[in-house]
Amino acid sequence: MLLVDKDTFQTEVLEAKGLVLVDYFSDGCEPCKALMPDVEALSEQYGKEIKFVKLNTASARRLAISQKVLGLPTITIYKDGEKLSELIKDDAVKTNIEEMIKKALK
Repeated sequence: MLLVDKDTFQTEVLEAKGLVLVDYFSDGCEPCKALMPDVEALSEQYGKEIKFVKLNTASARRLAISQKVLGLPTITIYKDGEKLSELIKDDAVKTNIEEMIKKALK
């Protein structure tokens, strides 16, 4: 998984062609830490079809707000730079994320 920041987000996510999954997290977010191994496992499974990146919102708060990320964890799929779908807080679990990935790949 690629770690992006406010300097690389534009290029790696918004200007990217195809599908990009962004895991918005923060160092102080316990649910984010618990979810990270699941997201990394999905990245191993679907990494050839969809690009996986993560953004630490603690160091990119304005960027997160500009993407309307107001709670954590947030998992978002972008297609050609446009937000396609999103899971927030309690909905951001492995089964829901995998379902969202499969739907995006159709």
